[in-house]
Amino acid sequence: MTDTLTLFEGRVRLRTGPLHEIALAALEAQTRTGQAQIFVFDDVTGSAIDLDLSGAAQAVVDRYGPEPKGRGRPKLGVAAREVTLLPRHWEWLATQPGGASVTLRKLVEQARRDDTGQRRARLDAAYRFGSAMAGDLAGFEDAVRALYAGDREGFDARIAAWPADVAGHMRRLAYGD
Repeated sequence: MTDTLTLFEGRVRLRTGPLHEIALAALEAQTRTGQAQIFVFDDVTGSAIDLDLSGAAQAVVDRYGPEPKGRGRPKLGVAAREVTLLPRHWEWLATQPGGASVTLRKLVEQARRDDTGQRRARLDAAYRFGSAMAGDLAGFEDAVRALYAGDREGFDARIAAWPADVAGHMRRLAYGD
């Protein structure tokens, strides 16, 4: 699961934020409206997320609250793993400022920025979200065709009549705006 989620009540976007905030907001919306349709989506994958909203607010806080910060150095998620390279690769890495680890991290980040797979992942996220929230709306299939064809203008034209929050979130997932 990603750092941010987006909460919808029906086709209205209520909030975007971290898990613990979205869980509390979802509980509040469910309590306020009774049987309203509450949907939560992962902002990277576009997938629907099921939250256990049973119990009172404190139970939800206990279940989804942020982890307390500990003392000492923050955990950066660094994992030591083995990398197998040819001797000439190790020689080149040894000459780079900061050493092998810094250079490898920089190369990986650059590749991630340049990766067309990132574009495809954004489009797939938009599609997943759109299938759940707009699959029954007029022009959905044509909008998806335009989305994957790279026709931004056509995509925007086909979602123009959709509920603003649904169209806006699908656009944000696909294009980052």
